[in-house]
Amino acid sequence: MKIRRSGRLVDMTNYLLQHPNQLLPLTIFSERYDSAKSSISEDLAIVKQTFEQQGIGTLLTVPGAAGGVKYIPGVSSEEATLTINDLCHLIAKPDRLLPGGYLYMTDILGHPQLVNQVGRLFAAVYGDRPIDVVMTVATKGIPLAYAVASYLNVPVVIVRRDSKVTEGSTVSINYVSGSSKRIQTMVLSKRSLDEGANVLIIDDFMKAGGTINGMISMLEEFKANVAGIGVLVESEGLEERLVDEYISLVKLTEVDVKAKKIEVNIGNYFNFLK
Repeated sequence: MKIRRSGRLVDMTNYLLQHPNQLLPLTIFSERYDSAKSSISEDLAIVKQTFEQQGIGTLLTVPGAAGGVKYIPGVSSEEATLTINDLCHLIAKPDRLLPGGYLYMTDILGHPQLVNQVGRLFAAVYGDRPIDVVMTVATKGIPLAYAVASYLNVPVVIVRRDSKVTEGSTVSINYVSGSSKRIQTMVLSKRSLDEGANVLIIDDFMKAGGTINGMISMLEEFKANVAGIGVLVESEGLEERLVDEYISLVKLTEVDVKAKKIEVNIGNYFNFLK
């Protein structure tokens, strides 16, 4: 059924947003709206211009018979600033303090809209890199990993502390916790990763980086590559950081348990946002 251009633009925009980082042949839209490809191309030019003006992302056009159009998620600096400032405000609440300098984050990680926004922030940075899988460790990082993966259109791999019979044979490694210096174990199903896979590591909280360093060691066992590392919150002021290259949204600069005081700043995110 043929519809007016205004209707096509609305439906086309919705379709693109629901299929990020997926190459869509123009025939999908020409058949969907019973319109010529030339008209579809004009529509896509309008959508692309609007996406870029509003900081939603951009459209990548691939010419040729096997080509099409791909929506690359993005975010404006202004919108990213608002989201991260909101995170800083939430995280700085003193009632979040837990023993050992950790913070209660369950409410934030359980907030679908906020987690979705965080996923978009990371996808805006890593969207132009070749990424095959998003990896995290159970359990707090799982919502973030799925949010990022949904924008990158890739699967999620979850590293666990112990093996599950439902995952079949596994690879197990020992790693040293960066903060407690204790030897811990993490396992991953042998079916989870292909050799040479490009993996984006996502985690909710990083102190010294022992857990993330453990995941890097796990990737070495699978002969996979680290495509990037993103953390929601990093803790500052540690003598030794086991991970050097990463992107953080929030930086925890001071925790005073006695005074019930938390100080946070914006992380290094804007050093990487284009």
